[in-house]
Amino acid sequence: MLDTPLRKFKDQVGAPLAQSLSRVPPILITILALVAGLLAAWFAFTQSYFVALGFWILNRVLDGLDGLIARLHDRQSDFGGYVDILTDFIVYAALPIGLVAGSPTMERYLALALMLASFYINSASWMYLAAILEKRALHTPDTQTAIVMPAGLIGGFETIIAYGIFLLFPTYITVLFSIFAAFVFVTIVQRLLWAKQNLTPETWNLTHETQFTSPRLHHANPRRRTSHT
Repeated sequence: MLDTPLRKFKDQVGAPLAQSLSRVPPILITILALVAGLLAAWFAFTQSYFVALGFWILNRVLDGLDGLIARLHDRQSDFGGYVDILTDFIVYAALPIGLVAGSPTMERYLALALMLASFYINSASWMYLAAILEKRALHTPDTQTAIVMPAGLIGGFETIIAYGIFLLFPTYITVLFSIFAAFVFVTIVQRLLWAKQNLTPETWNLTHETQFTSPRLHHANPRRRTSHT
């Protein structure tokens, strides 16, 4: 929901560091982000929650930095965007699994299953929409990311905050997972309604310029097309 308004601010803050890392391959930053995310999951498993929170924040910082490096130094690629999404999903699954596995109960596993199920359905909803929008030429010259999708209640920024809350209040993860899953399901419904309104033959118009600037459309995962070199 807040990804698009915050993207310009994030890029302005990170630009000086990204400019100084011109020789660093963006894919290396992506891999380091994955390592940091997996360490966050491990420390969540060992119940070292503040250490896990530190690695989670590092993961998110590196995840934003790789795309910025790629854009500023003209090293974007579809492969980089693909690897970025893939590593994000690994971390998004590993961290809550680590939290529950480190302090397991039946209720926590059920809440985990519900939340991961919401992620699974949500991924299907926005990935297929992204493919349709790419097919219908909704990628504009100003697009800074590998894919675009309709905005919803839960996006990248909201996920960062939610996972931070999970690590700060692990005692309540059963309730927190359930609440977050409900928010994700709301997002799924939002995109379904958007698709119903915008993708039917009666409503779609390829030549209508407002489709390219609709406030209900934003770039998925404020990352990029990074280079794999």
